[in-house]
Amino acid sequence: MKLRIHAISGALALATIATFWISTVLSEAFGGPQQIAAVKTGVLYGLAVLVPAMAAAGGTGFSLGAKWRSPVVSAKKARMKVIAATGILVLVPSAVFLAMKAGQGDFDTSFMVVQGIELVAGASNILLLGLNMRDGLAMRRRKRKPA
Repeated sequence: MKLRIHAISGALALATIATFWISTVLSEAFGGPQQIAAVKTGVLYGLAVLVPAMAAAGGTGFSLGAKWRSPVVSAKKARMKVIAATGILVLVPSAVFLAMKAGQGDFDTSFMVVQGIELVAGASNILLLGLNMRDGLAMRRRKRKPA
């Protein structure tokens, strides 16, 4: 059961961050101020899905890997620490700042700088979560192979 929760919550977290990132890029490239503001507001509300998914993925992952001494598990744990720190220190504050600025129609230099930082941090989290998913699926395949 724990493995299933881990897989579902990890996939949900990855899909949520990817949706935020793609929506942001598309609204910035093709949308006007109203679309950008709607996306920034949506990202802020979407944290209500992302934060519990990340917590569930992290908690179940650390529980599942607690007794493993595999380099793959160690790499997943190290990536998860970076993912969590990036989320807490960069992505959540950026989402709040950008939603406030966009809601006021204030798309100044500070908005653009923070938007750029958020896109880079989001892309790095997508990459790291994808690597964790790849490694998790590989571990599962190895475990299923007959001896």
